[in-house]
Amino acid sequence: MAEGERSAKPVLLAVDDEPSVARAVQRDLRRKYGSEFRVLRAESGAQALELLGELRRRAEPVAMIISDQRMPGMTGTETLARVKELLPSAKRVLLTAYADTQAAIDAINVVRLDHYLMKPWDPPEEELYPLVDDLLDDWSVAAVVDEGVRVIGHRYSRDSHAMRDFLARSYIPFRWIDVDGADGDAGRLLEATGLATPQLPVVFLPDGAVLQQPSVRDVAEAVGISTAPDVPFYDIVVVGAGPAGLAAAVYGASEGLRTALVERDAPGGQAGQSSRIENYLGFPVGLSGGDLTRRATSQAQRFGAELVNVREVEGIEERGSARVVRLAGGDEIQAHAVVIATGVTYRLLDAAGVEQLTGRGVYYGGSRAEAASVRDEPVVVVGGANSAGQAALYFAEFAERVSILCRGDDLANSMSSYLVERIEESPTIEVRTQTEVAEAHGEDGLEGVTLARSSDGEREWIPAKAMFVFIGARPNTDWLDGVVARDERGFILAGPDALASEASPAWPLSRAPLLLETTMPGVFVAGDVRHDSIKRVAAAVGDGSTSIQLVHQYMGTLE
Repeated sequence: MAEGERSAKPVLLAVDDEPSVARAVQRDLRRKYGSEFRVLRAESGAQALELLGELRRRAEPVAMIISDQRMPGMTGTETLARVKELLPSAKRVLLTAYADTQAAIDAINVVRLDHYLMKPWDPPEEELYPLVDDLLDDWSVAAVVDEGVRVIGHRYSRDSHAMRDFLARSYIPFRWIDVDGADGDAGRLLEATGLATPQLPVVFLPDGAVLQQPSVRDVAEAVGISTAPDVPFYDIVVVGAGPAGLAAAVYGASEGLRTALVERDAPGGQAGQSSRIENYLGFPVGLSGGDLTRRATSQAQRFGAELVNVREVEGIEERGSARVVRLAGGDEIQAHAVVIATGVTYRLLDAAGVEQLTGRGVYYGGSRAEAASVRDEPVVVVGGANSAGQAALYFAEFAERVSILCRGDDLANSMSSYLVERIEESPTIEVRTQTEVAEAHGEDGLEGVTLARSSDGEREWIPAKAMFVFIGARPNTDWLDGVVARDERGFILAGPDALASEASPAWPLSRAPLLLETTMPGVFVAGDVRHDSIKRVAAAVGDGSTSIQLVHQYMGTLE
């Protein structure tokens, strides 16, 4: 094999001081992955780091390192901690005996391990390959950034930010090129294309097409994302592709229902923007909201659910036994039943200067796409709940300093203890309690924030190049005004709550509404948008799966 061909393959590295074990891991990895990866081995932590350093110097991609824990001189945990500094994108797996399980758990907390693998891993088809498949899938999504779309835009442009955010949340491989970048790449590319005065953002597609200031839907259609339903009638239409909607789509499609999932932006909802979800059942090392979204979306599509992306739903109406979902632009989809899972959005921050700088340094939520743009710069995170804590910890890996602003007097009142502990241990995060934003400052982009302390009214200006807002929750239900009953804050009433409300229209059937059924028979609600719901990813997933069982009951009455 030629050197050029060999170096083109990403590397999988097995590390163990027992040569027989290192060879066994290498053998099993080669058997499954040898056609796509170079599978190497090292017999000590020091040897592994030397080899990885050489691979880095040669710009050869490294996908994964599997290291034994008990090695003389340098343990597996110590080795993988060094690997994170050397190759932060590589997946890191600790190989451990049962007696060292606690060491593996400690490694998850201390060095942010990706997973651990118990000895023996026999048979590999059950104990090794599923784990490696999963991690390599995650790695490959993040690795192919130079083979897809290229976007030239301005960091402090709302349109550019919206495009970058959509591509990142949709897991479309793309390369972001700042029009003011010091490397001059943007200028050279625009000159070669003949665009002397471009309208930003400019999107370069893999087929050579160039789009100036396109809409998100334009780009979605250009890269092959479906934005229209395949057929006019479905068993069920799910509106909203957050955790609740994705769960409904997975369970509906897997149980044989013709399912359409409509999403106005990119799948994931608020959870999709979470940098790390660490308390979701079954993922001991946690996973990002984007990873959870990508896996759930793939799962729904594998079962046959059809995704209709970047389409706004404007209304729902009854048409005989059918329920009609009206889309912006005049299209409509008919179905036997509808599940509303539109979730919530963060409450707008009411402070001077914020509206003008939204999308230009002030952002609602915390997309991972912003990480590179805040490197070595001061960042502000507004909010005291888990989403704010997760974002602060993630951006602390890149930013010069992260300031958390919390109206309460203690983060522990609203944030999970594991996040509070990690925030307290972070040298780059400061927590300012009883503090709010009084004003955001900047011309072309955010430059600083004036803080107001509620205890004494004292004000202070601090520098900030980005501010991420995670406060409150507004349900996305304005489009349902007069269609289904909602509470005073706009959350949808269902089941017994729907009949108990004085504002509810008369229930037209002899039976009572089903548990998640709204005041329109055959229209159900799931997730955060439901009145009195539990604002947790697991609870939303539970709602979504439960809604499908209720849809079956409802469709049984139609038959």
